[in-house]
Formats: sequence, C-alpha cells, structure tokens
Amino acid sequence: MADLVVGISDLKVSSNPADCMVTYALGSCIAVAVYDPAAKVGGLLHYMLPDSTLDAAKAKETPAMFADTGIPLLFKSCYKMGADKKRMVVKVAGGASILDESNFFRIGQKNIMAMRKLFWSNNVLIDAEDTGKNFNRTVRIDLGTGKFYIKRAGGQMEEL
Repeated sequence: MADLVVGISDLKVSSNPADCMVTYALGSCIAVAVYDPAAKVGGLLHYMLPDSTLDAAKAKETPAMFADTGIPLLFKSCYKMGADKKRMVVKVAGGASILDESNFFRIGQKNIMAMRKLFWSNNVLIDAEDTGKNFNRTVRIDLGTGKFYIKRAGGQMEEL
C-alpha cells in the first residue's frame, strides 16, 4: 500500500486502489476527503485559510491553500478521473482552535464556515465530520475501500 502524503496547502487525487492518502497534524486547517465508490476515485485536500481574496497572487500559485479555490479544484480533479458529484462521499476534519486559546482570530471556525458555505451553495452534503474543538487530527483515506480514518491527538486511528 502506497502512502500519498498531502501536505499543508496541498491536494492529491487518485484512482489507484492501492493508494492511501494521509495528512498529518490538522490544527485550524481543514482536510476534505472525497470518494466516488463507483468510479473508485478519491481525493484529499488540506487547506489553511478560508478565503483567497486575502492574497490573490498566492491563490493563483497555490490554490489548495484556500477553501474557496482548493475545494472546487479537488472536485474538478476527481471529475477528470471519472468521479460523479452525485456519488461522491464527502468527509471532513479539522478546524480546531489550537494556538489561539482566546479564539481571537477564529481561523478554525472561519475555515469551517467557508467550507459549509461553499458546500451549501453547490448542493454538497457532508457524510461525516470531526471539526472544531481544540486538538490536532491526522486523517487517512484508503482508496481500496473508500474508508476514512481519523486519529485525534493522543488517540487511536479509527473510522469516521
């Protein structure tokens, strides 16, 4: 089984059932995992910030950094490999308040809201999620089975 590591502001898609995508230490960032069980196509996005208007040049260079550019890119990349929006299973994790104890900047919450708004306006339902709170998460999607796993800080890897 090959591990495809998805870094911060990165995304990967694959149709290889031997692949397993993983992203580590999600704090305020969000991981969006999508999987089409019929086409056996999946993808994983690890975005950092809610809105690309913060830095248009950066968004052009690194679209996976932002919710509003990264999420559409993730879906479109899966469609190119044969995925169909109606069959896509969507699971999300992250959006914690880690370093911001007073919750002054609310990056995690803003990331969650940006994702929800985008999904809502595009009629995309979230099948499962583990968001918010104040701990890091690691997520993994197994393209052979389509299963999505999550490991919370100090915990065991478990299916979401």
